[in-house]
Amino acid sequence: MFSTIKRSALNTLNTTSGIIANIFHQPMNKTLTPAALIQPVRFASNFSPKRTKYRKAQKGKIPIPIGGSTKGTTVEFGDFGLRIKEGARLTGRQLTAVHNLLRRKIKPIKGSKVWMRVFPDIPVSSKGNEVRMGKGKGAFEYWACRVPINRIIFEIAGMRKEIAKEAFRLASYKLPVKVEMVERGIKPIVGAGYVPPVKSTAAPTTNEATASITTTS
Repeated sequence: MFSTIKRSALNTLNTTSGIIANIFHQPMNKTLTPAALIQPVRFASNFSPKRTKYRKAQKGKIPIPIGGSTKGTTVEFGDFGLRIKEGARLTGRQLTAVHNLLRRKIKPIKGSKVWMRVFPDIPVSSKGNEVRMGKGKGAFEYWACRVPINRIIFEIAGMRKEIAKEAFRLASYKLPVKVEMVERGIKPIVGAGYVPPVKSTAAPTTNEATASITTTS
């Protein structure tokens, strides 16, 4: 009887030792993926800065060029450019959608290239609905960039004008502002592009002269 109990105890010990050995001798090349990395992220995009000086930023305003600067209003790298006609704050998700669309459209063309002239580097935060005032600034939501009026945001090269026009037409549906296609060599736009009305210097007509005399009398 003692030998039977001893034999069963040894078998139990050997089984337990085998289970422990299998646990600690598993191959270490299997990496566990954290649950946070596989969860979908709201307002996700491919464009975001590597690091910033501050985690959050003020809302700010879209700059309006009122001086004589012509920066960013002409095509510099490619043959055709996409220029916005209104100042706007473009999100990283919108820029990602336009960039992917342009790449997909011009991918079959050999030697085609695409450039992005703006980059979303401003953190935008928000709070939920019906939240009381105070309690600090809201949580980070997405990246964005402030683009002034008449700025080139995308450029492409290595294709015919018809293909570029069609690509920019499809890209315009992904943006919240009006855009236009421009070519290399186009004249730059000074400031905000406002042209004051020209005052007439012609001599007044007979009716205008009579009206002015009646008014003064």
